[in-house]
Amino acid sequence: MNVLTISLDSHSSTPLYEQIYSYIKNEIQDGGLPFRERLPSTRKLADYLQVSRTTVNMAYEQLVSEGYIEAIPHRGYFVCDLEGLVRLSPVSSYENRTESTDETVYDYDFSPHGVDLNSFPHNAWRKLSRDLLMEEDKYLFRLGDPQGEPELRRTIAGYLHQARGVNALPERIIVGAGNDFLLLLLCSMFGGGMKIAMESPTYRKAFDLFCNLSNEVQIVEMDEAGMRVDRLEETGAWLAYVMPSHQYPLGTVMPVKRRMQLLHWAAEKEGRYILEDDYDSEFRYKGKPIPALQGYDRNDRVIYIGTFSKSIAPSIRASYMVLPESLMDLYRRRARNISSTVSRVDQMLIAGFLNQGYYERHLNKMRAVYRGRHDVLLEELKSFREICRVSGENAGVHLLLTFTNGMTEEEAIRRAAGLGVRVYGLSGYYVDTLRTSSVSGHSLPLPSGQCECGMACPSGRNGDTVLLGYANLSEQEIRKAAKRLRRAWLR
Repeated sequence: MNVLTISLDSHSSTPLYEQIYSYIKNEIQDGGLPFRERLPSTRKLADYLQVSRTTVNMAYEQLVSEGYIEAIPHRGYFVCDLEGLVRLSPVSSYENRTESTDETVYDYDFSPHGVDLNSFPHNAWRKLSRDLLMEEDKYLFRLGDPQGEPELRRTIAGYLHQARGVNALPERIIVGAGNDFLLLLLCSMFGGGMKIAMESPTYRKAFDLFCNLSNEVQIVEMDEAGMRVDRLEETGAWLAYVMPSHQYPLGTVMPVKRRMQLLHWAAEKEGRYILEDDYDSEFRYKGKPIPALQGYDRNDRVIYIGTFSKSIAPSIRASYMVLPESLMDLYRRRARNISSTVSRVDQMLIAGFLNQGYYERHLNKMRAVYRGRHDVLLEELKSFREICRVSGENAGVHLLLTFTNGMTEEEAIRRAAGLGVRVYGLSGYYVDTLRTSSVSGHSLPLPSGQCECGMACPSGRNGDTVLLGYANLSEQEIRKAAKRLRRAWLR
């Protein structure tokens, strides 16, 4: 081996032993050091490189442990036979680019699903993780309560009562990895074949999940107050899926009168329930937070679902469901054998995050951050008033632009993409009638204009509208992106 080719940088942040290790590993992978090639002894290499022998020993030991070289007693170190070696190519950095299913790279992405990960509370999370794992308590690594850790459920119950007005007892709370898992659990409880009413437009993942599990989904017309209860009555559904505090994607807030009508519908007949998805209720920028529908329920008919994915980070994958007392026996009989899908360590981290005040401080910070971006985007959109109207303000993390100048949704998306800006069409969130019958299992005739996938593509149903999410864009990026949209749409 020609040791003269190893160039060490004593000023680098990379330790010297790692520099030696990386050089030798790369030489072996590239074929510069062939099979059975003998390496210099640790003493000889250390003397030549003017480093300690310990430094060279550490590099050699790492190479031995990874199988690149082997130590033969009384002979020295030799390159191993690496036939079939799997070499991982470097992954391209996505720090300043955005993925898209059409493989287009956008400079600015107004994703309505965005979360500001730059504001994640790393220090608090790191401290809680360190403190928790320092306890060396074996119970953390055992299979926990299927409903979730009791401490976390007690913490969630207290938070929901204080912040959302939810009447939640810890024994009626179930913790799971995301809302999708909890919806699957709910379907498992009821055994499939549910007759579910949903709004249109709505949360597509929930719609697809219900349909794929052979449930009968009926679409109910909306007005400015949300789901129309008179039309709900006509469907024969016994489970109504709603987002009363901030409907997705329209941003509608259901007024008290409509909430009372919905609760009356549920109480009128035995076996009717309301599924309340309270996915982003924490982010409201004008007035007080809207109390949850469940807090008004006096007949034990509301199933409440919330999540930490929007308020902390998507990868946390921790959501919670509050079941009515009337459904707890059904849960115990049909679903309690399904273990919680959130690790006990993560559950205890979240409990500590809430109990020690970090969550409240983080929420206050994020409300301020998102409110600033919300206000900047509204200010930038003033110059668009001649071509569109804005809706969905003062809550959530996205706005809606409905074009009034005849521009189609498709054209708006195409023009924006041409200048490196991604916006999202509202039409993709509309759904029409059910896709399959839970009784027969056969596909039903599709209504006029509906795609084979069961999704409608109703251009202009609410006018041609696009969604602009602002959570993952800085205020400066919002201004730059808005400038490009002006060039795209106002030309």
